[in-house]
Amino acid sequence: MINLTDSAINAVRNAITTSDKPVDGLRIMVEAGGCAGLKYNMGLVSGSEAEDTVIEREGVRVLVDHKSLEYLEGTTIDFVVALEGSGFTFENPNAKSSCGCGKSFA
Repeated sequence: MINLTDSAINAVRNAITTSDKPVDGLRIMVEAGGCAGLKYNMGLVSGSEAEDTVIEREGVRVLVDHKSLEYLEGTTIDFVVALEGSGFTFENPNAKSSCGCGKSFA
């Protein structure tokens, strides 16, 4: 299971309601790249794929492909507002190491 904090849910909900295109949910993926080997990728999408796992919480849909799900199992996603900037953070129990930016892991 992937967990979203209340702050993350509110940030996603706000992005969906202010989008100028129809949105079905938030896609979260893990891709090769970044300074630690793997990186998180997120974006609003208009539809799901047949193999997606769909997680719904308080009306917010999160779509995760099968391959990414194995890297994200147990992850908590938060949205943090700080002096350095605002953004999503990932607390991933599967990450053996991560980079300083928090967007890449191994």
